[in-house]
Amino acid sequence: MIRLGLTGSIGMGKSTTSAMFAEHGIPVVDADAIVHALYRGAAVAPIEQAFPGSTKDGMVDRAALSLLLARDESGFKRLESIVHPLVKAEQERLVDEARHNGAPIIVLDIPLLFENGSEGRVDKVAVVSCDADIQRQRVLARPGMTEAKFEMILARQMPDVEKRRRADFIIDTGKGLDHARSQVEAIIAALNEEARGHA
Repeated sequence: MIRLGLTGSIGMGKSTTSAMFAEHGIPVVDADAIVHALYRGAAVAPIEQAFPGSTKDGMVDRAALSLLLARDESGFKRLESIVHPLVKAEQERLVDEARHNGAPIIVLDIPLLFENGSEGRVDKVAVVSCDADIQRQRVLARPGMTEAKFEMILARQMPDVEKRRRADFIIDTGKGLDHARSQVEAIIAALNEEARGHA
């Protein structure tokens, strides 16, 4: 089974692209979805212990946690040290399940794949990208987003040009959905071919 890491900076269209793989029957393991589940489950107690006042009604209160992190830059590292091992364990469980079900390809949707050193856990990497102007328009159109927030998020992400340089595949979402879909289909075809070669 081939593990394809799917990544891309904020506003590049990664969620839409991830859904395109799912439409073709490819299992997708979504790191963000796992984090959302952990924030209602296994991560609640350790996060409250590390960041008192960050949980409410048995769940992580994202707004409260964001405020605490804004006051303490070192908090991101502490949070990652709690969340990453839990995410990784759940990803591996889902990968094993897909392998058991005979899936030739699985997509690991990991927003900070390069930033947190996860590229060693995948066989190939696809980077979702578009022009910086399109990215900016998309992100600033989001509710509650500001220039300052956008710049802060970008500062924590590897530059797009560097992600593209490291990618095995690049999916350009700046030219419309049909163009992106045809790129996804080409990647699936190439990986299916490779998976048959390994079989």
